Amino acid sequence: MSTAPQKRKPRFALRLILMLLATALVFGGVFAVKAFIGAQTNNFFDNMPQPASAVSASVARAERWSDDAEAVGTLVAVNGTDVTTEAGGVVRAIEFEAGQPVKAGDVLVRLNTDNELATLKSLETAARLADVQAERWQQLGKDQLVSLDEVQQRTATAASARAQADAQRALIAQKTIRAPFSGELGIRKVNLGQFVSPGDPIVSLQQLDPIYLDFNLPELYMDKLQQGTTIRATVDALPGKVFEGRVTAIEPGVDPGTRNFTAQATLENPDGELRPGAFAHVSLALGGERDVVVIPQTAVSFNPYGNAVFVISEVPREEGETDMQGNALTGDKLVVNQRFIKTGTTRGDLIAVTEGLKPGERVATSGLLKLRNEAEVTVNNKIQPTSDAQPQAENR
Repeated sequence: MSTAPQKRKPRFALRLILMLLATALVFGGVFAVKAFIGAQTNNFFDNMPQPASAVSASVARAERWSDDAEAVGTLVAVNGTDVTTEAGGVVRAIEFEAGQPVKAGDVLVRLNTDNELATLKSLETAARLADVQAERWQQLGKDQLVSLDEVQQRTATAASARAQADAQRALIAQKTIRAPFSGELGIRKVNLGQFVSPGDPIVSLQQLDPIYLDFNLPELYMDKLQQGTTIRATVDALPGKVFEGRVTAIEPGVDPGTRNFTAQATLENPDGELRPGAFAHVSLALGGERDVVVIPQTAVSFNPYGNAVFVISEVPREEGETDMQGNALTGDKLVVNQRFIKTGTTRGDLIAVTEGLKPGERVATSGLLKLRNEAEVTVNNKIQPTSDAQPQAENR
């Protein structure tokens, strides 16, 4: 009697393999769809037309500039110091008013000298006695009643006594503080009854007429600047006033850190309008004229590896170019390309280009940070950076 064959149960390993294959197919399909969408997105953005950047522009132009130089400087007193005392003591009298002009030798402060005067009287008495004894022994020496050695000792003793008295007088003189030169006093720094030590400041003293003006220039002017060159200076505190002077000293060396050298001019200052430490704008004519190409300073990207500008040029559009909405574009377009240049002197908002740019070429003057080579631009000169040779600041 035959029996029906029993159903064989699927093996566990086979079920596991089939489940893993199904999972792999599902996840593989998901990743494939995601990769396809990503590739299409990247392709869209890679080929998407970039909007043109709005910039302002200026045309490089040729001008004839004289070899004028501009610099900034600092006014320095011909003589300026804090008056101090050589000897210590208590302030007995103050004989000046803060801010007043004084002459060289005028008494400013007197210190207490009672003890020193008493000591001086004693030393003067001893010196007179020593002189009398020296004269007596000299007479005795002529009569050969004493030896020559004793005469010389008495003479030396008298000289020593006189020197001690002179030293005491010098000490007393040091306790009368006088103006070392003519000038204008500042604010006093001592009070009556105050003890001052040697070197303590008493009052500042500045000689204001004439006055020095120290300024720095690039080394390329070193062979052009001469002593006697006329300079013009202005200070912010006195708008509209121009002070003239002449170069009186030139530093022989160049600072290796800045490649600048220092020059000093002397200016007349009879009214004391110019003050030491004030900031001054300096301009000077070095003679000669030359042709230069000038552009606004805002067009230049100043970098450690070299200065550059973005030059604007017209190029024909490629066939099939479209805008953001997909509309076809025709005609020429404006593109920028970065070009390295060499710059020279500045004058106001303008800068001279010595190499790398020709007159008539157009450069971008604003929006430089968003530009790159071959970037398309549109020019909008409604808002234009200033490019004046002599700009004037407005009070607002």
